[in-house]
Amino acid sequence: MRECFEIRETDAGGRLGELTVPRADTTVETPALLPVINPNLDTISPRRLADEFGAEILITNSYIIHGTDDVREEALEKGLHELLEFPGAIMTDSGSFQLAEYGDIDVTTEEILEFQHATGSDIGTPVDIPTPPDVPRERAEEELATTQERLDAAEDVDTGEMLVTAPVQGSTYPDLREEAGRHANATELDVFPVGAVVPLMNDYRYDDVVDAVAAAKRGLGADAPVHLFGAGHPMMFALAAAMGCDLFDSAAYALYARDDRYLTVRGTRNLDELEYFPCSCPVCAANSPADIRELPDKEREKELAAHNLHVTFAEIRRIKQAIRAGNLLELVEQRARAHPTMLDGYRALLDHATALEQTDPVSKGAFFYTSHESARRPEVLRHHQRLDRLSVPDSLLLTEGDSPRGDEFDDSWRVEPPFGPFPRALSKSYPLTAEVPDRTDRAALEAAAEGVTRLVETNPDTEFTLAHRGWPTAVLETVPAAVELVDLTSE
Repeated sequence: MRECFEIRETDAGGRLGELTVPRADTTVETPALLPVINPNLDTISPRRLADEFGAEILITNSYIIHGTDDVREEALEKGLHELLEFPGAIMTDSGSFQLAEYGDIDVTTEEILEFQHATGSDIGTPVDIPTPPDVPRERAEEELATTQERLDAAEDVDTGEMLVTAPVQGSTYPDLREEAGRHANATELDVFPVGAVVPLMNDYRYDDVVDAVAAAKRGLGADAPVHLFGAGHPMMFALAAAMGCDLFDSAAYALYARDDRYLTVRGTRNLDELEYFPCSCPVCAANSPADIRELPDKEREKELAAHNLHVTFAEIRRIKQAIRAGNLLELVEQRARAHPTMLDGYRALLDHATALEQTDPVSKGAFFYTSHESARRPEVLRHHQRLDRLSVPDSLLLTEGDSPRGDEFDDSWRVEPPFGPFPRALSKSYPLTAEVPDRTDRAALEAAAEGVTRLVETNPDTEFTLAHRGWPTAVLETVPAAVELVDLTSE
């Protein structure tokens, strides 16, 4: 049990939690966004991040501070909180990003952790090796071994109340990611970033990001707070939260503003492309795109960065509410329609429905079937798995129609795509109260047929009849041959 993290509510793989940061004497509600602060730049001040945007935690780079003489001395003298004028928790990165970008850095894990502690960091990071995607397996194994050695070394550094992260590497090899998660989880370290996924996100490989996170989480404990390193764009936060990520750091708000790019939850637009702002944040409500374009460069950058932060924090709040309401996957479905590669990511997430089902609540408010991907949600999987628990009579009618009035069958159950069969007594139980379109798609029918098949195969001595409303032949062919079929549309 990790004392620093408590999970309060879950939905699919997403969770509302509390990360206790003892050195900052604060508790951060998760999912949480950590805006990235470059100590040498001042796009949006840390104090403004806290006061205007509600930031409870931020991240800055201790390696940059360590390598900048005047900033280093000021940080050691004043501490990061006074240096940055930030009242919340401060996490520090170690230089691993610079290692990935430039191939070498001049500090060790022990040195950088001691420096982070000396400057008052609340969450420190060792020097891991962020192995890029698609490298040869031998390289991924060697670099993972080095990262694991450094995590072991980090345990021996006296960091007092400062929490310490244990990055999970492994490139694009799921078994290595899982092994890395298991090793990290066995340490006494506190927060678990999934690293080296920025190149995947830059190439819009969201399905590979999902698989990397899913593999890492198979190795990590259920109570491990997970940080998705570099997940800066709000359009993918809902997907990342549904995977089970709790912390996101973002430099995108500032980097994109520098290039006149305007963030939305559906993607990025260039300021020159906009005639109207599709947003009601304070920046957009008070200005037109033309107004912002006319500003001097630095002022325009600050205004765009402020908008980008408003959009980003709003999406974090939206995700929290979705977890609380039990409709996180419906939010993910909406976001998945923003870009084909986001849809790939959502479909990859549903490949892990068995893992999602373990933390998905048994009862929620409502299930909305909004796309054929809905047929693969963990609620459907759970219903099929629990058909084994039901008592079945000697003869049973499974029907999309009304219950028969005669005594031809011992009982009659409902059949509702995508769930399939269930006793009528469960009709008012979640998720069988689902809102499903009248024009049922093929995926929902196939899922219902899978439910029928599971029920039949676990009750071989029962005589089954399936009364359907014109199911396609290809779907009916997946139902066991012993089931008698009745087409209600021909009656």
